[in-house]
Amino acid sequence: MENLCFENRELSWLRFNERVLEEAEDERVPLCERLTFLSIFQSNLDEFFMVRIGSLHDQMLLDSESRDNKTKMTPAEQISAAVERVRALCRRRDETYRSLIAKLEDQGITLIDFSNISEKSEKYLRTLFKNEYMPLLSTFVVGKKQSFPFLQNKEIYAIATLNPKNGKNDKEKEKTKIGIVPCSSSAFPRLIPIPERKGCFLLAEELILHYLPLIFSGYKLKFSALARITRNADIDADSIYDEDLNYRDHMAEVVKLRKKLCPVRIEVNGDIEHDTVKKLCDQIRLDSSMVFMYDTPLDVSFFSGICDQLRSRSELFYAPRHPKKSPDFDENRSILDQIEEGDKMLHYPYQSIRPFLLMLSEAAHDPSVISIKMTLYRLARDSKVVESLVEAAENGKQVDVLVELKARFDEENNIEWSRRLERAGCHVIYGLDGLKVHSKLCLILRKKNDELKFITQVGTGNYNEKTSRLYTDLSVMTADPSIGHEASAVFQALTLGETVDHVQRLMVAPHCLQNKLIDLIDREIAKAKNGGKGHIRLKMNSLTDKVLMDKLIEASRAGVKTEMVVRGICCLRAGVEGFSDNIQVLSIVGRYLEHSRIYIFGDGNDAEYYISSADWMTRNTLRRVEVALPVYSDELKMQLEGIFELLRADNVQARDMQPDGSYVRRFPGKDIPVSAQDILYDRAYRQAPNLETRSV
Repeated sequence: MENLCFENRELSWLRFNERVLEEAEDERVPLCERLTFLSIFQSNLDEFFMVRIGSLHDQMLLDSESRDNKTKMTPAEQISAAVERVRALCRRRDETYRSLIAKLEDQGITLIDFSNISEKSEKYLRTLFKNEYMPLLSTFVVGKKQSFPFLQNKEIYAIATLNPKNGKNDKEKEKTKIGIVPCSSSAFPRLIPIPERKGCFLLAEELILHYLPLIFSGYKLKFSALARITRNADIDADSIYDEDLNYRDHMAEVVKLRKKLCPVRIEVNGDIEHDTVKKLCDQIRLDSSMVFMYDTPLDVSFFSGICDQLRSRSELFYAPRHPKKSPDFDENRSILDQIEEGDKMLHYPYQSIRPFLLMLSEAAHDPSVISIKMTLYRLARDSKVVESLVEAAENGKQVDVLVELKARFDEENNIEWSRRLERAGCHVIYGLDGLKVHSKLCLILRKKNDELKFITQVGTGNYNEKTSRLYTDLSVMTADPSIGHEASAVFQALTLGETVDHVQRLMVAPHCLQNKLIDLIDREIAKAKNGGKGHIRLKMNSLTDKVLMDKLIEASRAGVKTEMVVRGICCLRAGVEGFSDNIQVLSIVGRYLEHSRIYIFGDGNDAEYYISSADWMTRNTLRRVEVALPVYSDELKMQLEGIFELLRADNVQARDMQPDGSYVRRFPGKDIPVSAQDILYDRAYRQAPNLETRSV
């Protein structure tokens, strides 16, 4: 019976991506934003196959009878259930695509194919193809003597079945070969404008597919289609590490290796026979169950180009919103001095990241600053954070930076930043064996009047100026010396390639987070058993840690009220009679990606508040270095309480989890609409000071 409390991780993630798709379907969302949500749905799904399905394939090869610890499904059963769900979601995706394309036509934008094109346009496109596309295209004809080409991950290919026109005999003429033409190139645009029809476009792959007979002029084309391969990207960098290699060079090789891993999915659009699809699967060693047939484009990233065409029509986009100045900072005074006067918090994207960037810039130049230590996981392309660290090192300060080279899909970016930091004289550490360093931790050490002072910053999200405008995150800065000493111990351990195993105030994974969370839940259980009120409030991206979920079920059965805001994966089902009756889970998917993590245990004066970089996933609690910061300031506690309660009251973007793991969207009905994200932005606009400020 207790198994009814748990949802499979992969199926829960697909429920999350369904909520993203709902935003693309929602008539209340501006048209171009709906296009963006549909594009996000697809890119999410790509990563799901590359990482999660790829990982399950690996598990299946290693131990086909292994089972997940929540639903006891084998890897094969998980893949099968996920694929079935994906097919249903993609049918909805295709319907949504057709609906959005029809709405684009109302705005004067039309995507055409060769079934509805004029003779004049066809002549233009034929000439364009011959002169500007055909010379740039590579072509492959696969037969017994020609090897099958390597198909790049997520690239689109035109595929054709071919018979020679001029074979020596009838038998040779009947020999079928496969023609393959890559359709992706930076040398030509994906969206091709049709000169005689304003706002009319053709996709480059449709152009190439139509004119395949010109490419394979010596063959008869029987069938042709477009195809797209998705490859496994789940590489265990530590398991293939060679100690004789420089670690950064090793990670560069891992990035190259990822591009060559085995396919986990093939998507096909067009008129192609089953035998050709089977031959393709045989060549790339893919089971036919992983073939997905669509009648819509295989990649909708071209929507960004369409949105650019419509940028002047403000009604098709969300109203402009810009991060505002925090009322808690005077940007014309020393940021470091202000933090020493009292703890500060920034709430992105509603408040600007500027005070944090000013703090780093100030630390780089302040004579009282001795050292700066930071953990870096994901950075912006033009990172002001790195600029300040480089300046600090060049100004003679001790700068220790842990750059996590295993940040998935950001490895290349981080490798380049690590090189620049090293060249400037920073001491760069490249993560730990077997553990990712996911914490967002910064420590600035000052010496004033022969006294050492600590400024510690802990964030829930990356030090990334771009995502700070798109993700909701929290950043707390404190001069509390006890926090500073513990943060220093964390960095000292990281420098030695180790992790701390004892802290009193911080919570630090992998040794001092899960167990401390259990103690805090036990405290609420004890309250409830003694006739008091046990109360837990949690906000995070994902919940999969079974140890913690079991403890939350225990708390529920003891009468502890648990309220959770979980944006993505949630493997714990709320409201299951007799087990999770006292647990409520809601998910908010909207304009901004809900990324902050807040933990609140208890009510009133004895309530404990934390912010953290850690979701309640086993990978975070036991296999990463994560930091949770206790919040002691009464003012900041009130702010966290207000944020959480506002999210709980949302009736515009919120969805309530049902006992079967599904979600039901809230609608205001006759009630006043409460959109937490809109209200938080309106509040930031009202509270922002009107002062001239210095540049970063």
